[in-house]
Amino acid sequence: MATACLAGATFPMNRSPKPWEDPSFIKWRKRDPHVPLHCHDSIEGSLKYWHDRNRVDLSAATAAVWDDDAVSGALESAEFWVKGLPFVKSLCGYWRFRLASDPESVQSGFHESGFDDSAWETLPVPSNWQMHGFDRPIYTNNVYPFPVNPPYVPKENPTGCYRRFFCVPEEWRGRHILLHFEAVDSAFFAWVNGIPVGYSQDSRLPAEFEITDCCHPCGSGKENVLAVQVFRWSDGSYLEDQDHWWLSGIHRDVLLLAKPQVFIADYFFKSSLGEKFSYADIQVEVKVDIFDRPAQDAILSNYSVEAELYDTGRLNDVDGHMDVSTYDIVHLERGTFPKKVLGFHGYHLKGKLEKPKLWSAEHPNLYTLVLSLKDASGQLVDCESCQVGIRNISQAPKQMLFNGHPIIIRGVNRHEHHPRLGKTNLEACMIKDLILMKQYNFNAVRNSHYPQHPRWYELCDLFGIYMIDEANIETHGFDLSSQFKHPSLEPSWASSMLDRVIGMVERDKNHTCIISWSLGNESGYGPNHSALAGWIRGKDPSRLVHYEGGGSRTPSTDIICPMYMRVWDIVKIAKDPNETRPLILCEYSHAMGNSNGNIHEYWDAIDNTIGLQGGFIWDWVDQGLLKESPDGEKHWAYGGDFGDTPNDLNFCLNGLIWPDRTPHPAINEVRYVYQPIKVAFVGNVLKITNAHFFKSTEGVEFSWILHVDGIRLGSGLITLPMIAPNCSHDMKWESSPWQSLWASSHPGEAFLTIIAKTMFPTRWAESGHVLASTQVCLPSKGEVIPRVIQMNENIALGVECLNDTITVSKQNFWEININTQTGTIESWKVDGRSLTSKGMIPCLWRAPTDNDNGGSPNSYACRWRASSIDNMFYHTESCSLQKLSDQVVQVVAVYYGIPNDQKQIFLKSHSFDKVEVSYLIYESGDVTVEYNMHPRADLPPLPRVGIEFHLDGTLDQIKWYGRGPFECYPDRKEAAHLGVYEDNVANLHTPYIVPGECSGRADVRWVTFQNTEGFGLFASVYGASPPMQMNASYFSTAELDKATHNQDLVKGDEIEVHLDHKHMGLGGDDSWSPCVHNQYLVPPIPYSFSIRFRPINASSSFNDIYRSQLPDPKV
Repeated sequence: MATACLAGATFPMNRSPKPWEDPSFIKWRKRDPHVPLHCHDSIEGSLKYWHDRNRVDLSAATAAVWDDDAVSGALESAEFWVKGLPFVKSLCGYWRFRLASDPESVQSGFHESGFDDSAWETLPVPSNWQMHGFDRPIYTNNVYPFPVNPPYVPKENPTGCYRRFFCVPEEWRGRHILLHFEAVDSAFFAWVNGIPVGYSQDSRLPAEFEITDCCHPCGSGKENVLAVQVFRWSDGSYLEDQDHWWLSGIHRDVLLLAKPQVFIADYFFKSSLGEKFSYADIQVEVKVDIFDRPAQDAILSNYSVEAELYDTGRLNDVDGHMDVSTYDIVHLERGTFPKKVLGFHGYHLKGKLEKPKLWSAEHPNLYTLVLSLKDASGQLVDCESCQVGIRNISQAPKQMLFNGHPIIIRGVNRHEHHPRLGKTNLEACMIKDLILMKQYNFNAVRNSHYPQHPRWYELCDLFGIYMIDEANIETHGFDLSSQFKHPSLEPSWASSMLDRVIGMVERDKNHTCIISWSLGNESGYGPNHSALAGWIRGKDPSRLVHYEGGGSRTPSTDIICPMYMRVWDIVKIAKDPNETRPLILCEYSHAMGNSNGNIHEYWDAIDNTIGLQGGFIWDWVDQGLLKESPDGEKHWAYGGDFGDTPNDLNFCLNGLIWPDRTPHPAINEVRYVYQPIKVAFVGNVLKITNAHFFKSTEGVEFSWILHVDGIRLGSGLITLPMIAPNCSHDMKWESSPWQSLWASSHPGEAFLTIIAKTMFPTRWAESGHVLASTQVCLPSKGEVIPRVIQMNENIALGVECLNDTITVSKQNFWEININTQTGTIESWKVDGRSLTSKGMIPCLWRAPTDNDNGGSPNSYACRWRASSIDNMFYHTESCSLQKLSDQVVQVVAVYYGIPNDQKQIFLKSHSFDKVEVSYLIYESGDVTVEYNMHPRADLPPLPRVGIEFHLDGTLDQIKWYGRGPFECYPDRKEAAHLGVYEDNVANLHTPYIVPGECSGRADVRWVTFQNTEGFGLFASVYGASPPMQMNASYFSTAELDKATHNQDLVKGDEIEVHLDHKHMGLGGDDSWSPCVHNQYLVPPIPYSFSIRFRPINASSSFNDIYRSQLPDPKV
């Protein structure tokens, strides 16, 4: 058995150089790459397999788990993926496992059948061993986690040894056995019954070996022993320096496949659309292989291949059986084995499909391709199948055309990531990702930065997601090490790089969703890339080639695909008459923490500039890993939390969603700019545009809601004609259903919201799902005349000055204490109950976000700290009292902001902010506070300009009239509609894994804080002051700044409130340079604003208070 298995081959384990340190030795006895094989036993079985496999909808995502239950979930998924395949067997489960510190420390003879592994531990396969307590995860962005000395890796190279017993089913007698690893990180040897069967590297693509002669015969009763030795580091690691966790092991499925002596080994489905897409010419190239190669030609002459195409949408399972005769669509021409010709040596089958149902992200119509290999008597010998779609990708000047249309890519980058499993996949979790993507209006994904699990592609075909498939090549760390020749320029790396590209294309070539092949990511540029692009273009001219390296405009890319390029620069390229390729941002809007500001500006440009076709946000999910704290609680960890060195800290937390797939607030902004129904109010016309390229508005319900001053006045449905793709419908104001309601409403801020909902359920949403929601401002009906509040002239305010305190009171109703040393309201009590404490002070500081910290030492945060904005003390120069009348008292204070460490020696010349504040205290209980702030002109852009105060912790019921309901900021608020919202203060906190400024609400007119009885405080902009930015939290700014993990935050007893006249934007063009757009910066110039405060109770009408006016105290 051993002799047959190793005939003509020498086991390379002990060769020199070491196999895992030699770029020219990347595989041994590994079969050529090919499409996934299913080994069906009948045509009916293949159709039933896809019928069952495509029964995916919302309910499937409910099984998604993100904790320890995911371990068993991964094993259940592995079983599901081979269900209905009689000649495919999963070897997934618990294997015996031992981790050695390096290859030399591996136990001798561990691969032998008789080796005693009873003392070994167990490890689930698939898995990454670091996620089960062996070794440690390492996170780096671009630095290699070991000394760079290519192709060598450290001697300390953790090596995982696996063992598993298996039997070959009796039903497989007479068939040949293939051992198939979906993916192993990073390199491995495999043995069966002590016999070496192969070696492979490339952590994200399959490795397949024939093991027939190494296995015990069927029916012998003997168990076979599979042993695998996995190296954490190999020369291949130099090509896998992607920005994600370095995790090791057998992290995808391990399978046994049984094939007959003559079998279908590979196939390539191609289609070309005829005039007006009225028909499709179909071609399938089929490779038939034989295990007895010397007699190949003679044997193959007795075989033929047939192919049929079935409409997947019409397949029907009746009592467990498929009625094949009813549903076949087209028979492809029967082929016989051709004479030898240059090029492809195999079967060519052709056919014609009339009126094809085209595939797109909007209409993901699929067909089932079934291939049958038959012998001379017509008996079925082998059967393979896959899902295919009919579509066309072409180029026009500055445009990529899909089925003849210049589609817009509303995309996102996606790493494979599970917080408990690392790189291992679950069916339900992939479905959850796709459902969220579709619900939030994404139509495209870039597989960053490697080929992903085969099931992911099937699901993208099924759900309708355009895909860039990316080769597992990234050499980012070479940019930091100029002493070595870059792999893209080095001939010794060429074969390894090409092998990765070939493996990706050959595996995934039949997936309709793939619109472009990517040569990899951040790997420089050189002649090796020219070779990669040339091979792809020769193999598959039906798709485009994508590669960003070398400046994103090299001859090796068909798409201009920059990353993090600024809006003005992409527009410049699009308007360059010498550039004929379309521009699609491969990465943009870096979603690190509280981010994604300015994204609407990208989409203003994309929607209005020919040549710009969208982009892929970086990225989909925060790559936090579950880690148990000493107290037993689990939290999401990032680089360095596992003692990993080197590391890049929290740069792995760039997602639009948390690791458990809870959406970040910013994803609402993405949904808005990506929404396929656009609404604009221009003049007296409401224009509704269907931005779909293939789908009309049939099945979409339109409705409207009218608000005035945040109060809902009415709503209803809109009767519209069907709007064709890429067409608009204009509604005249005079004939609109809300016109009469608006005309009869009181003067105030009027906003119309147009909502588009699905009328019927889809695979990814229930009926009633909101496709788009847009709010437009309606014309003003005239000036709002506020009601002037009358003071009670029979009651005089009490005023008392005692020591350092000014006390203003109204009998026993309320009392305000102002500290003359600080010039601030120290306390405010109503009916003996406390409203505020700790003083109402000016504030310029915010807890830095990740974007604020990016770009040290030129980051915003570094410049703020250098200017002591984070460490400010306000020195009071003066505080004076004036009683303007019996009902109105004025207190005026002047402060100077100085560094806290200089407060003992005050010098005006050292101050960086002069503040003049005037408090007007009215008998009605109202207090207006007017601020005039004069920051020093040489300060950097300011985080905020506003006030900070503290409320009693029981006043936790918050209501506001402003943007919401979710977190929003000046440069990320397009999706947040104006309205009246209410919540609990604790719920406002956004639990970013690394704390910072969060929970803000933009354009707030008024806000209230109440306890459960209704007692509380009202605050609003006043006079000519514009709407404010509001923030309220139990976590102080200092606490948010100090904590490095959300779970470290210490909740305060009081509520810290910020009401900001100006608040700097978040930025997000990237997270490593100061890049808030100019219009969202807060320059150090004088500012004036007024805020009104008033105690309230359960019966208070907040809108009436807001629309009222206090009497002029000087009249």
